[in-house]
Amino acid sequence: MSHPLYLECAICSAQQPYIPFVPAVCETCESQWLEARYDYDAFKRELLRGLPNRPANLWRYQDILPLDNPAALDLYPAGGTPLWQSARFASKLGSDSVFIKDERYAPTSSFKDRQAAVAVAAMNENNVREAVIASTGNAAVAYAAACARAGIKLWVFMTSLVPQEKLREAALFGAEVIRVSGNYDQTKQIAAQFAQRRGLLLDRGASSVPARESMKTIAYEIVEQLGWRAPDWYIQAVSGGLGPLGVYQGFKEMFQMGLIHKIPKLAVIQSEGCAPMVHAFKAGKDVAQPVIPDTRIIILSTGDPGKAYTYLWNLTQQFGGTMEAVSDLEAYSAMQSLAKSEGMAVEPATAVAFAGLEKMLREGTIRPDETVAVNCTGHTFSVEKHVLGEQFAVDVHLSKDQTPAPREGLQAALENLDEKTTTVLLIDDNPDDALLIRRLLEARKTYRVFHAKDGWEGLSLARQKLPDLIVSDLTMPGMDGFGLVEELKLDPRTHNIPVVVVSAKDITPEERKRLNGHIEAVYQKGSLPTRKFVDQVIQVIADKGAES
Repeated sequence: MSHPLYLECAICSAQQPYIPFVPAVCETCESQWLEARYDYDAFKRELLRGLPNRPANLWRYQDILPLDNPAALDLYPAGGTPLWQSARFASKLGSDSVFIKDERYAPTSSFKDRQAAVAVAAMNENNVREAVIASTGNAAVAYAAACARAGIKLWVFMTSLVPQEKLREAALFGAEVIRVSGNYDQTKQIAAQFAQRRGLLLDRGASSVPARESMKTIAYEIVEQLGWRAPDWYIQAVSGGLGPLGVYQGFKEMFQMGLIHKIPKLAVIQSEGCAPMVHAFKAGKDVAQPVIPDTRIIILSTGDPGKAYTYLWNLTQQFGGTMEAVSDLEAYSAMQSLAKSEGMAVEPATAVAFAGLEKMLREGTIRPDETVAVNCTGHTFSVEKHVLGEQFAVDVHLSKDQTPAPREGLQAALENLDEKTTTVLLIDDNPDDALLIRRLLEARKTYRVFHAKDGWEGLSLARQKLPDLIVSDLTMPGMDGFGLVEELKLDPRTHNIPVVVVSAKDITPEERKRLNGHIEAVYQKGSLPTRKFVDQVIQVIADKGAES
């Protein structure tokens, strides 16, 4: 039997009985954060015995999950995912102690499978035959699969911004999919109203005891896989915050049982376009103000984290940690870098965590000698187009039919391929100037031209695309052309890319000295007709090609 002995309020420590699927609210102080308590002495004895005859998944830790008799249920498998040590991704950043908790091995490739497994098992145990969930994608698919096995009818509410493939995947498992033309917070409201009107169970995410408790199995697995030691840092990208809230319950339980000697510092990473937690954290506030999501990474588009942020903030104050935001472009860049260095294809939401790791190592927030565990979830299906665009491949036409190409035809195709692989990155905050240069370049030859609106985006694109030439404005908001050139030359990946600098103002002798030796040429806007300037840019590319 592993039913919780009682619930304990995290605010006032009052105790009360656990009642399945009744919103957990403290009867003493009305706090909405109550933690389940179990027979930890009995569980510790089993742990010290090596958990004999236990499955290699989350049900290995069934003693501290909120079910009466898990062994009697037909349990949906989840958890038991591998922990890989980063081979190349982290070493390039100066760290050799980064471990990747690979939740892609879950039934639907997401850590949300843990949540679905425990929540649906609790539904089955309590004879719930129909339920409602609102989701940004992964939870919907995970619940749909688990409910299919349990024979539970599931209503899934998802915003229409979610990739259609996610909607279809949930429908494939038999869920009733309701597509809402609105953001995620509005979608949650509609789902709640629907469930109330029909008298159906609404899965409440972070405030649901089974859902939250499921996530602590990640902590138990990480510690067991590291040889019963805790990492120095745990990193996760978040939207609503359920994941790390549950994970840290596991770390705390193991610490209280004396199984680990410390609790890791927590790094919460969000997308810049939807980062209410990061904004509040940086301002030193324990309450987050809602924001309107503006990110292409829809899975992380919870604009109002509510009380979840306050609980996460408390964890960082108690155990150490930080909250950081990264741009969508930085996430997509990290996504490609992880794929190329580790052979791991992850979804953009996970890439946000790895972009955050890059940022924290670069800025010294995480020391190179510290052990880091990163939650890695999801597959790239349906999102590659955002990362690679439409120019992810170069077409080579040998013949109109399928007959072998003559030698001269093959040579022409190879010469054509050489030209097509030439890429140019334009970095200019004036879109009209950039568009004119781009059109003139593309009219002259078949270049692949990319445009960045500022220095930070340009630096990220340069590292991602490794272009043959960079044309950059000198005066831009944020990182200017001087800072960009310095960053490019410090990075071994971009050190040898020729840079042409364009300036709208006179360049002082001191500025020329600062640029000397680092750039190919400098031009002043207006000193040359744009066509003439483009001709000279093409000549720079040709000269560099001849040198190589």
